[in-house]
Amino acid sequence: MVELRPRLITTTAPSSPHGAVLLLHGGAARRGMMRVSPTQQSVLRMVPIAARVAVAGRGRLVVQRLLNSRRGWDAHHTPVRDVEWALAQLAERYGPEMPVCLVGHSLGGRAALLAGGAPAVRSVVALAPWLYPHEGHVGLRGKRVLFVHGDGDRVASPSRSASVARDLERTADVGYVTVAGGRHAMLRRHHVFDGAAADFATATLLGAEVGGAVGRVLSGDRWFEV
Repeated sequence: MVELRPRLITTTAPSSPHGAVLLLHGGAARRGMMRVSPTQQSVLRMVPIAARVAVAGRGRLVVQRLLNSRRGWDAHHTPVRDVEWALAQLAERYGPEMPVCLVGHSLGGRAALLAGGAPAVRSVVALAPWLYPHEGHVGLRGKRVLFVHGDGDRVASPSRSASVARDLERTADVGYVTVAGGRHAMLRRHHVFDGAAADFATATLLGAEVGGAVGRVLSGDRWFEV
């Protein structure tokens, strides 16, 4: 039996980075233990986001996409363990002090939130995250967290993610952006989803001044629709 292992795909890796962005894909479970394909839609959706983050980072950010060891999420092995492995890889190469932003979509958003308590993680972007209500009690004290969720999402509940975000507000610095007409695949109004991920990563890791939705969040307007 072939052992399934997580993999990292590098978008950009400058020689002297100031931070790292790790992108986490979604994807439903399949029967048995199925390897993640680099060409599955949930994986490909993160490619333009990674590219946009890399451009916004202007050569100062490591940008990598994580391919999970297997599809979906089960009780025996979750993508959170794959994220922990990827964080260890980043620490080994760049040092444990390198600040990291986790950007995840769907179940990748869930993994980002559940793994976001790691010391190296400075910020988390949850794009259309698939969540359980109790997951607002994860340990993200002091972290900066952004939710971006379309109100037309029929796969991951926007009301559930909003409830989790409200719970997280008790300990974390949380912003929640509702994308009018946005759906789970984030193709409609994709510039809002992709841009928010890139802006939040560069603002929280590099101190970049940004506008748009993230600029509003950082200015204190934490809950709004665009």
